[in-house]
Amino acid sequence: MTGHVAVISNPAAGKGRAVRIAAEAIESLRTSGVEVRVYTGSSLTESRELAARALEAGPDVFVVVGGDGTLSGLLDLLCGQSVPVAVVPAGTGNDLARALRLPLRSAADAALVAQTGRPRVIDVGEVRCGASTRLFLTVAALGFDARVTERTDRLRWPSGPLRYYLALIIELVRLRPVPFRISLDGEQTRDAAGTLVAVGNTESYGGGMPICVGATPDDGMLDVVHVRTLGRLRLIALFPRLLRGRHLGVAEVSHRRVRSVAISAPGLTVYADGERVATEECTIGIRVAALTMLVPASDQVD
Repeated sequence: MTGHVAVISNPAAGKGRAVRIAAEAIESLRTSGVEVRVYTGSSLTESRELAARALEAGPDVFVVVGGDGTLSGLLDLLCGQSVPVAVVPAGTGNDLARALRLPLRSAADAALVAQTGRPRVIDVGEVRCGASTRLFLTVAALGFDARVTERTDRLRWPSGPLRYYLALIIELVRLRPVPFRISLDGEQTRDAAGTLVAVGNTESYGGGMPICVGATPDDGMLDVVHVRTLGRLRLIALFPRLLRGRHLGVAEVSHRRVRSVAISAPGLTVYADGERVATEECTIGIRVAALTMLVPASDQVD
């Protein structure tokens, strides 16, 4: 590496853990003799401004310290660039890092991938809603799981995982079928009422929940998982299978690989990479081979 490495971090990622993780990654890179230029954004707007400035300087590698949401907020700037992107996981979910088998426990090891990793070109999902287009890396969630995420964001108490579980209980009490209308790959729109729809570029969301089992980010396809209408007890009974990735064989669950999904429902909310990206109706598509990532040269991950 003859040039420099740009490192951009989001101090708020991972409930503040990103500050320590960024410091460890930067120290690791500098100790190895690499010139490091550091950019720290306190908001998405500032991070985007800094990322544009960093890219103009022509780095050999662009390193993002943060979670899935941090990187997805910069995707429109990074897609199509010749500079490869390395990720030092510092979010609460880190589902892209899982999909790419990046080191999760050691910031120093993750930073090392920026120097010794091999390039892997991956697809990027896109959610189009009206005149807006939002890009994503992992899973777009619609229905029950999106409502749980939204409820979690609104709750101010308790903290940590308990807040998610409280949101889950509240939404179970409020559980109602969602009257989805869906068209896959331009087929005729059909009614498909259900509990949730997940559209995956990768397997998991929520920190490792493998909702879209078998999805890979470089096959040019989206994996669509539709869970039909379930009662509360049946949904609760399905969770253990979902956590083990064994839910695709359940009668109420269907799975297809497609290039695009048009979907709508009254009051629909769409979350992707943990961020709210659309409401009411949207079309979810795929940008094939849009982003070059650096991944470990071997298949080992800690």
